[in-house]
Amino acid sequence: MCRWLAYAGAPIFLSRLLFEPENSLIDQSLHARESIATTNGDGFGIGWYDAKPHPGVFRDVLPAWNDENLRAIAEQIRSGLFLAHVRASTGASTARQNCHPFRHDGWLFMHNGQIGGYTAIRRQLEMLIGPDLYRDRLGTTDSEAMFYLALTHGLENDPELALRRMVGSIEELTTEAGISDPLRISLVLSDGQRLIALRYSSDRRSPSMYLGLGGEALAEAGLRDVGDGPNVLVLSEPLDDVSDNWRKVEDSSILIAYQGDISVRPFVPEKS
Repeated sequence: MCRWLAYAGAPIFLSRLLFEPENSLIDQSLHARESIATTNGDGFGIGWYDAKPHPGVFRDVLPAWNDENLRAIAEQIRSGLFLAHVRASTGASTARQNCHPFRHDGWLFMHNGQIGGYTAIRRQLEMLIGPDLYRDRLGTTDSEAMFYLALTHGLENDPELALRRMVGSIEELTTEAGISDPLRISLVLSDGQRLIALRYSSDRRSPSMYLGLGGEALAEAGLRDVGDGPNVLVLSEPLDDVSDNWRKVEDSSILIAYQGDISVRPFVPEKS
């Protein structure tokens, strides 16, 4: 299983969250605390928004802890909205096109979890992706397939409905195929304005997800000069051991953060 974090708030250098906290994302790539796989060394990626409408992306197949370019770039890139991911493969090859986050136009998407029995339904699932979108699919992961299926279901117009239909479509396929392995999702995506995160599983055993709010959580994590503004962190696991700084996002929940306002509500898949 993978580890990820997403940040929205006052612009900061990416290294402040990727490298500096007690339990930074880079530390998690070696010693994850709340993951089946403690080592996440099958590549990494960062995606960030700045002056242009489309996000920048940097991905590679080296372990995050062993890539000097990642540290050098993270110390220079300053952004008020960025996503970062360290990968532990669940079967797809270790290749740059399989590293998260995935980008399409102005959207970024990354995921931790898996579609149980994916190889048995892969062909049927990919046939549900719109032809004009499918040609942009570069990798072989179930995560990227989920992203393009959500885009097919109207992600750009109604993200919550698109995610409900995406999950519903996958569960219909697994049911028809007689697959008993669970669907497990901990994902986050952004259009450059909002952070949208989903924690869901078919067996109530979703990968972990936490929410950290405001300057206090960031200060405790070592970012004392970020300020007390509407800074939001959504991530796989806390950056420190101060439990009051982090709130677990419950299973079957969707979270939407926009300009400091955060809503968390129940998530129910929509089937056809």
